[in-house]
Amino acid sequence: MNTFGERLRITTFGESHGSGIGCVIDGMPSNIKIDMDFIQNEVDRRRGGLNLYSTQRKESDIVEILSGVFDGYTTGIPIGIFIKNNNAKSSDYENIKDLFRPSHADFTYFHKYNIRDYRGGGRSSARESVARVASGAFAKLLLNEFNITIKSGIYSIGGIECKDIDFNNTINSEIYSLDKNVENAQKQVIKKARQNHDSIGGVALISAFGVPIGLGEPLYYKLDSAIGAQMLGLNGVKAVEIGNGVESSKTFGSKNNDEICNNGFLSNNSGGMLGGISNGDIINIKVHFKPTPSIFQTQKTISTQNKETILNLKGRHDPCIAVRGSIVAESMLALILADMLLINASANIKNLKKIYK
Repeated sequence: MNTFGERLRITTFGESHGSGIGCVIDGMPSNIKIDMDFIQNEVDRRRGGLNLYSTQRKESDIVEILSGVFDGYTTGIPIGIFIKNNNAKSSDYENIKDLFRPSHADFTYFHKYNIRDYRGGGRSSARESVARVASGAFAKLLLNEFNITIKSGIYSIGGIECKDIDFNNTINSEIYSLDKNVENAQKQVIKKARQNHDSIGGVALISAFGVPIGLGEPLYYKLDSAIGAQMLGLNGVKAVEIGNGVESSKTFGSKNNDEICNNGFLSNNSGGMLGGISNGDIINIKVHFKPTPSIFQTQKTISTQNKETILNLKGRHDPCIAVRGSIVAESMLALILADMLLINASANIKNLKKIYK
C-alpha cells in the first residue's frame, strides 16, 4: 500500500533514482494559509549532504506544488507535490545490480515482485521519506490552527543517551541532539562508524504539545496503534516506545500509574494516551532506528541467481539514519494527529452542530 490515513489521506510515489518523489494529500480542509518558506524549511531539515553525519547525496529538494493551493490558501481539492531528483548516481550501483545488500529490503522486494530496481533500492529507499516530510509540513500548518506543536530530536546514538532533554538544543545541533552535554560524544560515535566504513543505530524522541483530549478511535484505529504502525513503516525503524515504554513492563502499577489532580496528571508514564485516546498531556514517543544496512565493509551475500559471493558496496549512505529519520518521524506524527483531528470533528453531534449551525 502506498496510501495511509482515514480523513487526511497521503499517497506517495517515486523511486530513489527516478525522476523524483511526489505525493498527493487528499482531505486537507480549505482556507488554510500556506507558508512556502515553512514547508521548504521542513524539507531542508531532512536534506542530506549538509555535514559528515549524513549521506553526501546533495539534493536541492525544492518543493513544487502542482495543485490544491490558490492565492496562498488550500482550496480543499487534492494537493499535488513533486520534488525532483537532481543528484542520483546510478552508476554507483552497477556492481551490485545482481547482488543483495545484507539486511536491506533489496532481498524481500525482489522476491515479492520478481523485478528489481537496483539503483539505490528503488522504491524501498529512504529517499521516499522526503514526500512524508513535505506532506507533514502541510499537516503542521493545520495543527497550528489548533496550537498543536511537534518537536523531535536525537535521544540516543550507539547507547549514549541524553539526560538533560532540551528541544532548543536541536536547532543548532548538526545531529539534532537533545542534550548539549552528550552531543559531542554522540557525534564521535557516528564519526568512528564512518571511519570504520560502518554505521550506527540511534533513538529519536518525538513529542507533541497542546494535543486536546479525545484524539484516537477505539478500538481499531487507536492513536497509539496508528503511531506504532506508521512509525514502524519508516525505513530502518525496529521498535517504538510510547511514554514509559519498555520500562513499564518492569515495574509495578503503583509506580507506573499517572495519578490525577485538578490540574491534570502528576506524571506522564502513559505518554499522553489512555485507551488509545489522547488524554491532554504531552505525547512522548521514542523511535528506534537500526544501523544503516548499506555499509562499506566486505560482506557475504548471494546473487539474484542464489549464488554465494562477496559484496563490496559503493555509493553515498547515512552513517546513522536516526539523525535524519527523527525529522521524518516528527512529520509522521503530524500527519497522524491531523488525521485524528479531522476524524474527531465528526465524533459527536455537538461538534457537528457547531459546524452546521
